[in-house]
Amino acid sequence: MSEQELNSYRFLSGEDPTDEMLQAIMSDARDAAVKRAEEAQLRFEADYERLYAQTREAWEERLARYRNGIN
Repeated sequence: MSEQELNSYRFLSGEDPTDEMLQAIMSDARDAAVKRAEEAQLRFEADYERLYAQTREAWEERLARYRNGIN
């Protein structure tokens, strides 16, 4: 099935998609969902690492103050 045929199909047209069309539509939807999930996971990991580093630095500074007798 060509890209043009796939893009020309509309669910609201009143006709059922062929099995080939439905498979292509679902495959595209799956690929898009997987891509968004991977991007979200990368953003989550980057945010987590940034927050972990900030928290660790804050606690290291706090512990250093206590070790030096500065509250």
